[in-house]
Amino acid sequence: MQTLKMKKVRENAIIPKRATQGSAGLDLCACIEEPLTVKAGERAVIPSGIAIALDSNEIVALVFARSGLAIKHGISLSNSVGVIDSDYRGEICVGIINTSREDYTINPNERIAQLVLTPVIPAEPIEVDDLDETERGVGGFGSTGRQ
Repeated sequence: MQTLKMKKVRENAIIPKRATQGSAGLDLCACIEEPLTVKAGERAVIPSGIAIALDSNEIVALVFARSGLAIKHGISLSNSVGVIDSDYRGEICVGIINTSREDYTINPNERIAQLVLTPVIPAEPIEVDDLDETERGVGGFGSTGRQ
C-alpha cells in the first residue's frame, strides 16, 4: 500500500481517510469554523486544513466531487477536477460550485470532496510536422456516431 505524508496546516483539520476498505478516495473535510452557505449558482473555496507531500513526479493527487453532494445537492467542483502536483506543498483547498436552485450550507468538518492518487506518465513534448494516420483521423465531437 502507498503511503501519503500529510500535515495539518490548521489546528482543527481532519486527516483524510477512506470511508471503506474499497474506497478509492480519501475524504477531504471542510476546515471551517462555522457553517458556510453557498448560494444557488455561486462558488466558494473551502480549505481542507491539510497539505501533502507526494513521493514522486510520477504520482498526482486528484480532487474529485463527492457523488452524493453532486447528485443530491448540486455541489460540484468549480474546476471539475483539482490537480495537486507532486511539488506542491501548500494547503489543499476545494473550489466548489452550487449548481442547484437552492442554497446549500457546508458545516464544519463536513466531507466535501475526495482525494485520489493516480500514476502520471511524465512526457517531453516534441514538435513534429505530421502525425500518424488513424481510421478516425480529425473527426471531432460526435464523429464516431451514436450507439
